Amino acid sequence: MQQYLDLLGDVRANGTERTDRTGTGTRSVFGRQLRFDLAEGFPLVTTKQVFLRGIIHELLWFLSGDTNIAPLVRNGVHIWDSWPYRAYLAKQGLPAPDTGSPEWRDGLRSFVARIADDDAFAAEHGDLGPVYGYQWRHWRTPEGTEIDQVQQALDLIRDTPDSRRIIVSAWNAADIEDMAKAGIPPCHTMFQFYVDGDRLSCQLYQRSADLFLGVPFNIASYALLTMMFAQVSGLQPGEFVHTFGDAHIYANHYAQVDEQLSRTPRPLPRMELNPAVTSLFDFTIDDFTLVGYDPHPRISAPVAV
Repeated sequence: MQQYLDLLGDVRANGTERTDRTGTGTRSVFGRQLRFDLAEGFPLVTTKQVFLRGIIHELLWFLSGDTNIAPLVRNGVHIWDSWPYRAYLAKQGLPAPDTGSPEWRDGLRSFVARIADDDAFAAEHGDLGPVYGYQWRHWRTPEGTEIDQVQQALDLIRDTPDSRRIIVSAWNAADIEDMAKAGIPPCHTMFQFYVDGDRLSCQLYQRSADLFLGVPFNIASYALLTMMFAQVSGLQPGEFVHTFGDAHIYANHYAQVDEQLSRTPRPLPRMELNPAVTSLFDFTIDDFTLVGYDPHPRISAPVAV
């Protein structure tokens, strides 16, 4: 993971100071790329502990086509809570407290508890709109039909492995406004698969990348997705290639980044998938085993909402 740390250090030292949607401020660069050979280990950051269970639950949620945070909340995963909470406050005509303040934390805790316990409340206030899972599995055509891009990609990998169109896109320009109402437009916008012999590689284009909090999740998530696609297609995992547009560090993460950069990376762990699973949509949380993960301690930081 040294290449990730090198990018983090470069942006910390040389990034351009920029304003942003959240009002937090960032240091940013444009146009970078990381490459991970999945035969060398599972690319999970070791210079801080990463919440792998949350990554897996989120990925399975994307693949299910769901867009409501209730299944995540009920599995103890709170990656997406802040955006629908802010949207809920706006709908009620209430001001949003400063992120990280006691008022924000208390209100968010109450909101999440209602999402977990009240199906009607979750249906009304827990849906993020047509975000990742919707676009991946239910892309709407002008005729009103749906395209399952994930199944389409699986079919192409198996039937036309030399295709240059094995692409899944989350960036649907017609739906951006609806995505922004209770969430955010997709940051990881599209990914493409490439079959080379018996190896399957994946390249992700990420338009906006929160290098400290988000990118370790994104790397692990798409590396795992590549492994899952490979297994059910009878292939071996190849490379995960991560291409960035705006790669940035939020101003309220500088101290945490400095702490992380002071740490020495440890050997990569290994990810084992249940070999009995032959359908991409049959994976459950119990089908993933991480072996040999020995990270440095967790580093907390606020999410810029």
